[in-house]
Amino acid sequence: MVPAATAVSVDGPALLSSQVLVLNQNYEPLNVTNVRRALSLLVLNKAEMLESDGAVIRSERLTLPMPTVVRLLSYVRRPPPVLKLTRKSIFARDDHRCQYCGRRDGGLTIDHVVPKCRGGKYEWENLVTCCLKCNNKKGNRLPEEVGLRLIRKPRRPRYTPYISLPKFLAAYREGRWTKYLEPFVDIEEIRRLVAEQGK
Repeated sequence: MVPAATAVSVDGPALLSSQVLVLNQNYEPLNVTNVRRALSLLVLNKAEMLESDGAVIRSERLTLPMPTVVRLLSYVRRPPPVLKLTRKSIFARDDHRCQYCGRRDGGLTIDHVVPKCRGGKYEWENLVTCCLKCNNKKGNRLPEEVGLRLIRKPRRPRYTPYISLPKFLAAYREGRWTKYLEPFVDIEEIRRLVAEQGK
């Protein structure tokens, strides 16, 4: 929470929800937060600002540039990052697009390519984003048994930052933080994911 002395004037409340990349002391990407939290870190001397977009946050006592990238002044120890298998991660990997027909609407869900009742597992290589129409058509069968074909074969992304995969892909697509993100990932894998999502 931003201390009272740095409360933002009424002309800038929308700026507080903008995203800010937070780096560890060693420049490793740690998180994506909002401007309010980043300003707290700056005012409390827990972080330094590396980049700003030129906008200014004004209060009664302070005028501060709006940060877009901050770096913590103390190193935060964290366990090695693990890419969690979640619905959000599957949707992000598949760009919120049905992997059978390519639709983005029609209510998206997760489909087991090989159905659970036929030995299919809950793993990256067997889960895809699917619209309700294709999901109903497929049922408990294999895609080829009902004339469906996968747009691309599902696989586990090779990804290491602490930032969640959906946030990371959104940030990478924007291009604002590329130089901070690229050193910590298999960049060819990320480029492949982004390129496939652009198709």
